Amino acid sequence: MAVSSAFVACPKLETLLNHHNKLETPLGLVGVRALPRNIRSSRRGLIQRARCELTDSSPNAANISALEQLKNSAADRYTKERSSIVVIGLSIHTAPVEMREKLAIPEAEWPRAIGELCGLNHIEEAAVLSTCNRMEIYVLALSQHRGVKEVTEWMSKTSGIPVSEICQHRFLLYNKDATQHIFEVSAGLDSLVLGEGQILAQVKQVVKVGQGVNGFGRNISGLFKHAITVGKRVRTETNIAAGAVSVSSAAVELALMKLPVSSHASARMLIIGAGKMGKLVIKHLVAKGCTKMVVVNRSEERVTAIRDEIPGVEVIYRPLDEMLASAAEADVVFTSTASETPLFLKEHVETLPPACPEIGGVRLFVDISVPRNVGSCVNEVETARVYNVDDLKEVVAANKEDRLRKAMEAQTIIAEESNQFEAWRDSLETVPTIKKLRAYAERIRMAELEKCMSKMGDDINKKTTRAVDDLSRGIVNRFLHGPMQHLRCDGSDSRTLSETLENMHALNRMYGLEKDILEEKLKAMTSGQQQK
Repeated sequence: MAVSSAFVACPKLETLLNHHNKLETPLGLVGVRALPRNIRSSRRGLIQRARCELTDSSPNAANISALEQLKNSAADRYTKERSSIVVIGLSIHTAPVEMREKLAIPEAEWPRAIGELCGLNHIEEAAVLSTCNRMEIYVLALSQHRGVKEVTEWMSKTSGIPVSEICQHRFLLYNKDATQHIFEVSAGLDSLVLGEGQILAQVKQVVKVGQGVNGFGRNISGLFKHAITVGKRVRTETNIAAGAVSVSSAAVELALMKLPVSSHASARMLIIGAGKMGKLVIKHLVAKGCTKMVVVNRSEERVTAIRDEIPGVEVIYRPLDEMLASAAEADVVFTSTASETPLFLKEHVETLPPACPEIGGVRLFVDISVPRNVGSCVNEVETARVYNVDDLKEVVAANKEDRLRKAMEAQTIIAEESNQFEAWRDSLETVPTIKKLRAYAERIRMAELEKCMSKMGDDINKKTTRAVDDLSRGIVNRFLHGPMQHLRCDGSDSRTLSETLENMHALNRMYGLEKDILEEKLKAMTSGQQQK
């Protein structure tokens, strides 16, 4: 099966397919070795044949034939085999906050990141899930090993962290394991706080931001959309979201755990940042009985809107330039801003007066931002204690038995939904065959119809022409009905799905559809590269 030289210009394949023009000149052994190393090793027998023919004095036709087969075998590896879904990630479970904040990608930069990732040689589709607890990149890769290598190097380049250090803390998941992971993430099972609601909203945001972005393709977008369904279903059927289920609520609980119980009602609370996280901190403080707090924010509008939502609670606004003065009057400081540089460093905090004697004179800083708003150096100040998102583990240690029970229930749902997603993805394999088989039958129908009409002469009326055309269509549709039924399945049982894929391969061989499907894939890849 020859590969059209018109498609070789695609950068993702040019290292795999030698240009046809080069094959027209005598090649030495170096010409064979120019192919990727892993293809050389997997095609050893074919290379040996090429070596023998290159030393033969026979005409170049035989040499070209052997090398053409080698070239086509490389093309088959990257176009006929299904690409892999891969997750390259670092989370609160595997990497410290210092590393995660360097790797973090703001939401506004996600489309750019997707474009850059899909510009890598072995990456077809991509998505970025970057939160305070995790930095995960989901890709559809032509090659697992090379795709992981390219993405890791890209992460190193964008963050400034050496590849070796990233490799020490990253985790890698492929295909079904990757599917299960994002489903668990969306369901809140991989969060510090079981059933955390914010992560589901963040997964939804990945889909929202990805809409229309070249590179957020059918496989990855389908994965995230299904993950949203799983997250909703788990929360509905297991009640896993009951209780403290967000980073914000855990932050409030952590602060109250560190304060004497007698001071809960009197402790002076300061919240810096009135965005989504800050707003949730305020609401959780109110739920715990707090009736007065100070909020520092760039603008007053958001604070006013929050105040209107919680009547009966005194919410005092302070502008950003009064942040230090406000901190001096607070016992607990919550920070949740998008600032990329610390708001509090040692030199800022050591000049502040001690907190109230009722809480031991130590001011608490609860920083739930990534990048962090409070430098770790603040812990060196005797009258201050800093807690960040990594410290929330202490809060979620409670009710372990209940969490495990609900997690087991959720895993049953996730296993079911994972099978459905894999069945959907498997069903995509038959779509090109269905299209090509119908097109093949249509070409035959039109050719035979044309022959029939020419034999009937020019004096036949429109009614007869239409009747003959309808007859031909009916015959083709009846003929295709059986094969089409055997190319469609809902994936409800693995035997049916396996048989469907076997039927697909059989039809591809019988009707010679593989060549058309291969060249269509090459065209699509070339077109996608040209659009970037």
